[in-house]
Amino acid sequence: MQVRTERLILRPMTPDDLPALRRILADPVAMEAYEGAFTEAETRQWLERNLRRYEEDGFGLWAVDLADDPGVLIGQCGITRQRIEDDEVLEVGYLFRRSHWHRGYATEAASASRDWAFRERDAASVWAKIRDTNIASMNVAIRLGMTVRRRFTVRYRGVDMPHLGFAVDR
Repeated sequence: MQVRTERLILRPMTPDDLPALRRILADPVAMEAYEGAFTEAETRQWLERNLRRYEEDGFGLWAVDLADDPGVLIGQCGITRQRIEDDEVLEVGYLFRRSHWHRGYATEAASASRDWAFRERDAASVWAKIRDTNIASMNVAIRLGMTVRRRFTVRYRGVDMPHLGFAVDR
């Protein structure tokens, strides 16, 4: 599976992406919404969980490469099954290396992922679970045509984190 946009290639992650993924997940600024940088073990678990998603669901977060520099992961974006309270939803997630922020890559990749979910998964809606302090991610969701549908709390890494559930219907 591969999705191409004007500037990006979204492709399945592989174990070889671990060093590039580590650059994102170990960055305390990029990971502020997750209560800080991931350890090496947490980063490996993140990648392994995503590789399992490919096997179990047939999709997950994809590596995002620049179209003119394929094979060099600058971020991750894709569709995962998530729980929002008692509901299972298809969620678009996005997280990029800080050196590639403010260039529209998250919106471009997330738009392609949203469209993929509508087209390939016949999704009635696509959600984004966003911590209520993550303004940049909220702005991406708004650019995708999403609106706030729910407020809820997620307990993660020992912290209760208020979240907003953004969604857009097909």
